[in-house]
Amino acid sequence: MQRLPSATIPGGLPLVLASGSPRRAQLLKAASYQFTIDPAGADAECGMCSRETAPELVARYAFRKAKDVATRHRSAMVLAADTVASVAGMILGKPSDELHAEEMLRTLSGRRHDVYTGVCLWRTNDQRCCVDVVRTELVMETLTDKMIEEYLSSMLWEGKAGAFGYQDGNDWIRIVGKGSESNVVGLPMERLKELLETFDQIAETIDTVGPEMPTSNQ
Repeated sequence: MQRLPSATIPGGLPLVLASGSPRRAQLLKAASYQFTIDPAGADAECGMCSRETAPELVARYAFRKAKDVATRHRSAMVLAADTVASVAGMILGKPSDELHAEEMLRTLSGRRHDVYTGVCLWRTNDQRCCVDVVRTELVMETLTDKMIEEYLSSMLWEGKAGAFGYQDGNDWIRIVGKGSESNVVGLPMERLKELLETFDQIAETIDTVGPEMPTSNQ
């Protein structure tokens, strides 16, 4: 991916990435953002609700990650994100082990599916926040046993929603239509630019004590 869009941070505040994902950091670097990394705690990604949809899940997780990190920074713009794959209403997060990764790949094989990324921006000096979700549709060709075995052996599936990485150079996965490539990698750079540019208009003031998050800007 080249020519990734970027925007200035409102108020010139330092940007803090609330994620340890090397892929999200690479995307920000490719767009020439200056930032520091302060990953959210593991408990920010727990407690899936039984009736929660994929967009609702990633929005809530992104908000919880941003809220966790915001408490450690007095004056900063905190950026958090969460990504999952979804097929036929089934949410596919990061595989727990190789067997789990194989199950995910066989589930996605030969089917269209969606990748959702929730994005949260949290300005800590005035506790204003916005949350958005971006969807990208993909199609995976039917995978042979050999293709699955080779990909599992590569270990490239580790830490990736749906057990695959679009950026890994796989010719068996493609985006449908004009969806965002960077969204599939883990951070929709086009939408991030728009959120930063319109932050003062769309952000809501957050009660840092309560659990409520702002309405998604989808």
